[in-house]
Amino acid sequence: MSAVFLEDLDAETYAAHVARDGSTVIIPTGATEQHGPHMPLGVDAMLSRAIAGAVAERIGALVAPVFSYGYKSQPRSGGGNHRIGTTSLGAAALTGLVEDVVSSFFSQGFKNVVVLNGHFENYQFIYEGLDNAVAGSRATGLEPRAVLLSYWDFVDEHTLEKVFPDGFLGWDIEHGGVLETSLMLLLHPEKVDMSRVIDHPPAKLTKYDIFPEDPARTPASGCLSSAKGASAESGQLLMEAVTTAVASSLRNELHVANLSLEVN
Repeated sequence: MSAVFLEDLDAETYAAHVARDGSTVIIPTGATEQHGPHMPLGVDAMLSRAIAGAVAERIGALVAPVFSYGYKSQPRSGGGNHRIGTTSLGAAALTGLVEDVVSSFFSQGFKNVVVLNGHFENYQFIYEGLDNAVAGSRATGLEPRAVLLSYWDFVDEHTLEKVFPDGFLGWDIEHGGVLETSLMLLLHPEKVDMSRVIDHPPAKLTKYDIFPEDPARTPASGCLSSAKGASAESGQLLMEAVTTAVASSLRNELHVANLSLEVN
């Protein structure tokens, strides 16, 4: 998939792509955040980049360098910002980063920008930056379009039933669990050590947040559920479901065709 990644292209090939009808760039976003003892800190960024690459191949888009830092991990979705290895941005920094990068892509001539999010806590701050970038670009006479999405929202019920035969317990406890681990076993198996998976019951989360964070409120593993049932086969099911649904949605919203990418 190297042809779709912006950083692999020379400037002339890049310029030719920007000039095409319906030119589209996908920005994958993630985080640097603990994912338990069995996976590395870069899971969110790795997964969003890989999914963005697969989608880009289907719709003829380019993929920008991944945002590897995200908004603060929270106990009720990521284990907590206090955990070792979790290295985060504040709201203003993330919003400003998105606004500046997206505005630059629009000023260069891209017609569409897609932000494919891979870290739950990022969403609202990316939304703000993207909204600002679109408004600012339209004020200069441009007519840009943008889409913001989180990849897990495109996993359909049929796929969930196959991946979780005993029943899906909810997205709020999937941090470091079966979904992310299965995708990593498919895409980066050398980075996963299943012998280090800690098999514990799902976290019992409160309906509110406490400050300062209390480490005792979430499992010591840093995972909110067990990854014991993860497999590359499940990862393949998830990957196919997500990339197919995301590509279909982007074709409909952005009116992009299946265009091949040619690299000189």
